[in-house]
Amino acid sequence: MLSPKRPRAARKILFLALAFAAILACWIVLAPLLADALVVEKPLDKADAIVVLSGAADYAQRARGGVEAFQLGIAPTIWITDDNQRGGWDDKVEGNPYFIERMRTELTQSGVPSDAVEKLTATVGSTNDEADLVIATAVERNLKGILVVTSDYHSLRALQTFERVVKNHNADIVVGLKRSPTGSTYPDRYTWWLTPRGWRSVAGEYVKLGWYWFYY
Repeated sequence: MLSPKRPRAARKILFLALAFAAILACWIVLAPLLADALVVEKPLDKADAIVVLSGAADYAQRARGGVEAFQLGIAPTIWITDDNQRGGWDDKVEGNPYFIERMRTELTQSGVPSDAVEKLTATVGSTNDEADLVIATAVERNLKGILVVTSDYHSLRALQTFERVVKNHNADIVVGLKRSPTGSTYPDRYTWWLTPRGWRSVAGEYVKLGWYWFYY
């Protein structure tokens, strides 16, 4: 004779399985929308400077975006910011070069003249630091337009931060934003949640947005 507990246990297992499947289905639909909400672009036909933001391991991807903007003739110069971080071992230089050096090399090897690449002198530790440095420099040089280049999932926070800093400086500067090309190792909008880098790039970005909203 079957115990009456077994059918109840089977029903509970079935309920949990169906609930998990429903939650997973909802998440599969929601995940790409969460990724897409972070991605913005604000084109500029002309600017006084292209600003490629530092991004550690994203340096090559962001540099390609800067090269594209430069080749389109949007601005005659590229500014790069220095996060003072080193990358992995490089056999060519037999050392661990800083990402700022790697970015400069990426730009010049892709056809940007070395005298068109300027490293802004101060070291930055956040997107807000970058915006403060860039806008202060632009005001000092009486620039009227800058085009910021950064990665997909960083684009919303970057644009919001730069526009806020422009207002804080009471500056007459137009800020545009260009998303750099997505690389083969960059988290996909559908599957970002399946990789640690995806969680850092997407979920981590929402944490940073919340912090920026609260702190700044």
